[in-house]
Amino acid sequence: METVHAIQQLINGASKKGMIDSLDHIYVRNRILSLLGLHDWPETEEGGSPDSDMFHALDFLVDDAARRGVIDDTLDDREILSSQIMNVFLPKPSAVNKRFYQLYEQSPRRATDYFYQLSRDSNYIQTRRIARNITYQTETEYGELDITINLSKPEKDPRNIAKSAAMKSIRYPKCVLCMENEGYAGRAGHPARSNHRIVRLKLGGEPWGLQYSPYLYYNEHCIVLSAEHRKMKVNRETFSRLLEFIHLFPDYFIGSNADLPIVGGSILSHDHYQGGRYTFAMAKAEIETSIKLEKFPSVEAGIVKWPLSVIRLRDENRSALIDAATDILDTWRHYSDPAADILAYTGSDLHNTITPIARRRGGRYELDLVLRNNRTSEEHPLGIFHPHADIHHIKKENIGLIEVMGLAVLPARLKDELHEVEQALIGRPAEVKAYHRPWLSRLREAYPNAKEKDVQAIVRKEVGRKFLRALEDAGVYKRTEAGRTAFLRFIEAVNRKTAVNR
Repeated sequence: METVHAIQQLINGASKKGMIDSLDHIYVRNRILSLLGLHDWPETEEGGSPDSDMFHALDFLVDDAARRGVIDDTLDDREILSSQIMNVFLPKPSAVNKRFYQLYEQSPRRATDYFYQLSRDSNYIQTRRIARNITYQTETEYGELDITINLSKPEKDPRNIAKSAAMKSIRYPKCVLCMENEGYAGRAGHPARSNHRIVRLKLGGEPWGLQYSPYLYYNEHCIVLSAEHRKMKVNRETFSRLLEFIHLFPDYFIGSNADLPIVGGSILSHDHYQGGRYTFAMAKAEIETSIKLEKFPSVEAGIVKWPLSVIRLRDENRSALIDAATDILDTWRHYSDPAADILAYTGSDLHNTITPIARRRGGRYELDLVLRNNRTSEEHPLGIFHPHADIHHIKKENIGLIEVMGLAVLPARLKDELHEVEQALIGRPAEVKAYHRPWLSRLREAYPNAKEKDVQAIVRKEVGRKFLRALEDAGVYKRTEAGRTAFLRFIEAVNRKTAVNR
């Protein structure tokens, strides 16, 4: 493929997707030439098939720029140039927002469909990398859990690490979730965001933004972020904003990570939520024990059949739900029950918080409150209510919002490591990591006659069981008779407002 043909193929592809008009062709061609350090265009300019993959042409142009020394041949420099080229085809943020809200007047679904497709067409959502992920579902007593081995995020390039270390400290943008990332070129150690757009929202009277995750873990995986760079906090305003969001976008769910280390997400420094158009196993789980909230008689409440400890609230009235959720949170923050291994404080360190998830269910609003505690112990230094040591060979990271709902995001190393486990299980030579060997021994006992045609399904099923165990470890009230009794003691404390204080 020649450079001229690749540029024309990009233009053809963008035209076909409706990203540009024929009047834009000369302009975008010249912008791309400038980015590539080129200054000439042949008179016979037509080239590139209208049906060809525009992203294949994009890859060719970035490769060519690296070969010619226009950019350093590093991952970050490649990402920066790729993002800048795709930005040529995008409208400015004001135009994106204007179009979004024009479509919103027709329906919220049309607005989000437009923005989601734009984020895919612009290569901001890394669809080709996401396609590398290994995804499947595993059946459990709680429904089908989603398993993803995350192969989409590129590994860190040592040359970028060295380049970043040599740079002077830069604090702009303050983090990867700040509004200031919109249109930011990127640098070593900070992602390229030239082709990034954010839809502005008002939640609770404050400015917030809606964007999609570049590395979707589920359908229309969106991020809703505060315009202010401030720490995560779960409180009354959180419940109010979550319910306001699903009022604005009834086809989406939305949730917040907990606001404490160990039980929170990977970014606690910027207030944000995650949502999307997907139904997780947790949303399908039924209430197995109805409970009565005496102060909130209109609110339907119950304990959900789920490995973590979940209280589900439903009402047509958002205000009643906000009041009830706040009452539960306020009680839980300071609640201790030593018999259930729940302590609200160690000295001045607070341990109790909640992971909240909101969705619409018919004409009613629904709010799931997942009780969390981040206490550690000598036996469990990474967290008492965190995946325990025998799970770490599969899942060591925090159980954040996405995992809470029933989707395991597992590390890329498992792709090759699990293949070796499969080979060993059917008696072939294999290099099994030491940390997998105790598990492999148990698998051999359980499946002594494993066959090649079955072994992948066997290992995938057992990985699913490990993830389920991780969720059970994260549950503050175990699904035993003693755990259920302790859970109901907390509900009684909510109704009596007699939580044990520090």
